[in-house]
Amino acid sequence: MRLLAIGDIHGCLGPLDDLLKWVAPTPDDLVVTLGDCVDRGPDTRGVLNRLIELKQKLNLICLRGNHEVMMVEAYRGGRSEKKMWLGVGGVQALGSYGQSQGRSGTLEDVPKEHWDFLENGLVDYHESELFIFVHATVIYDLAMDEQPDEALFWDFLPGTMRHVSKKMVICGHTSQKSGDLKVVPGAVCIDTHAYGGGWLTCLDVINGRYWQVDMLGRKREGYVEYEE
Repeated sequence: MRLLAIGDIHGCLGPLDDLLKWVAPTPDDLVVTLGDCVDRGPDTRGVLNRLIELKQKLNLICLRGNHEVMMVEAYRGGRSEKKMWLGVGGVQALGSYGQSQGRSGTLEDVPKEHWDFLENGLVDYHESELFIFVHATVIYDLAMDEQPDEALFWDFLPGTMRHVSKKMVICGHTSQKSGDLKVVPGAVCIDTHAYGGGWLTCLDVINGRYWQVDMLGRKREGYVEYEE
């Protein structure tokens, strides 16, 4: 069994499909997406459709990121929540829901299945025997069930992230515009700026092998060494 993590997808369906075809996860693997599947990129609708479909075929755990939080708040909240979300990628997300009608979409165009997935199909973190998977960061001296939302969804990667559990933290959120994985003591960040000219990354957290695909369909791979 492989333990695979996929970084921030941000509406990039093409790279996601290319990555899945290349890595070829099976039902024997566990795949964890690290949140921020929506917004910024061109096809939020397509990405959510794909993840919902994959949940029926693979052992897939999808984490909640700050962009999923904002999208739901835009729908459930008022004008200020919607304005905030639209300014950080919501415009692109809604655009994907209006493409078939040749117009920009609205929140009402988002199907119930997608809202149900965003509200009930995501988890705040995942913890295995050796690893912690989280969208943003952790507070090093708090157990995972005590972590505040600010850390889980919003804080950026510090210079070290050694958790009290001594588990390696696998995270996204702190976008690496260089396209390279960021390694700090106790953690590795695999948000490699997929929507902005970078790469979408999948990491086999056990052996450190990673695969990357960009919006042009280019591929590259390598190995990362953790800092304990």
